Amino acid sequence: MASLTDYEKTRLENIKRNQEKLASLNLNVDELRLNLQKRKEVKGYKASPSKKPKKENAPVVIRRSLRARGIAPDAVLSKGLDDDLPTPDRHQPSFPSSPTPPPYKRETPFSTKEVYEGKSDEGEFKKTVLDICETTPLGRFRGRGEPRDLVDSSFKVEKLRLKEENIARVVSGRILTVKFFPTDQRTVVVAGDKYGHVGFWDVDYGDEKEGGDGVYIYCPHSAPVSGITVQPFALSKVFTSGYDGFIRMMDIEEETFHMVYSTSEAIFSLAQCPNENKLLYFAEGSGELKIWDNKSGKITTSCHLHESRINSIDFHPSSTNLMLTSSSDGTACIWDLRNIKQSRSRCITTVRHERAIHSAYFSPTGSHLATTSYDNRVGLLRGTDARELKYVHHNNQTSRWISSFRAIWGWDDSYLFIGNTKRAVDVISTSSRTTTTLESSLMTAIPCRFAAHPHLPGSLAGGTGGGQVYLWTTG
Repeated sequence: MASLTDYEKTRLENIKRNQEKLASLNLNVDELRLNLQKRKEVKGYKASPSKKPKKENAPVVIRRSLRARGIAPDAVLSKGLDDDLPTPDRHQPSFPSSPTPPPYKRETPFSTKEVYEGKSDEGEFKKTVLDICETTPLGRFRGRGEPRDLVDSSFKVEKLRLKEENIARVVSGRILTVKFFPTDQRTVVVAGDKYGHVGFWDVDYGDEKEGGDGVYIYCPHSAPVSGITVQPFALSKVFTSGYDGFIRMMDIEEETFHMVYSTSEAIFSLAQCPNENKLLYFAEGSGELKIWDNKSGKITTSCHLHESRINSIDFHPSSTNLMLTSSSDGTACIWDLRNIKQSRSRCITTVRHERAIHSAYFSPTGSHLATTSYDNRVGLLRGTDARELKYVHHNNQTSRWISSFRAIWGWDDSYLFIGNTKRAVDVISTSSRTTTTLESSLMTAIPCRFAAHPHLPGSLAGGTGGGQVYLWTTG
């Protein structure tokens, strides 16, 4: 007989010791087992036999995942990031039963009144925007190739303050995009949420009138609003894109939503070149960039730039032929629009992260760029040389109830603004790569998407998962 191993010897010693201890207690094991079965029966449990009978010809069930069976996962049940999920119709306003689809699903134009959900008088909003257009001289819009308004050296981010009157619920759901109207005549914020709502907040409304809230809400989409752009030469025209595959143009003067473009794929981002009102750049499906000509009403360019969805599109403020894209494939790329081709194009510079990149933006002067990734890093690049890339650690892990963080530039190349999970705003210094935090007792939600006013340095808007907008100012 083979000799026992050390493990087997130890096991036998433990069994012997346990048996001796049990014998010293003078316990009747059979009696204990019988009492235990009686207690189970009194409590309503059926005592199971010590040995279960074998079932003859019992089928063998093998559990296999959807991936192993070659079946695509159900997006609605996958519990992924809400940014990727379509919005169920139950979140949309109820309309009377009719053979025609609700307005936000039509490809034909429809009146703004059909999808208006705000409490304030819609006519006041139209009058406000038209007044802005009349009082803003055309020359106020900078010429092509000129950088946006920059702050002087005396500006300090520590001066930013949050006042109670600068907080408003602009939409009902989680905000995915927020913008300012590009004018210094009046402060108007526009935000889009996950339910397809587009809300306008006239911040100066309370200074003039009593009653109402200065918030005007529309529902032109049936899925999350992925992009908003305001025509720089015609503020009464606002373009919006959504995961429902629609790009719509809201004509505030005509009080009409026009369908610009539609597709069966989701549209993940929308942008316009600085001071250019002819072309729309948008990301469709998995890594596809398309350029739409407003005058001809058709796609002029379609090219595959990334292996996954494009999350942001930005342009160099002076060399507007340079375009910057970020993608969930973990890369951010600089492209020369003069060399963009229908087939596979080659980028000038590639910035890489370990996980999805949610945003990439040029600085106000164009000498830097910043990337925000789900790998808990913010990338800082000077110029277009990827070897100059530096990383700043930042917690970018957000829940499914909060939009992914995106670091934006302020009014110079010195600072970046990004959300903080502790209901605050983090300010990242590009020179020292250190982070300071702006806090306020009035901030009761996590700000996730930001916009810096292009003409009013010191006005910073932050959108939250609950549809609120917090406006930080220096005044």
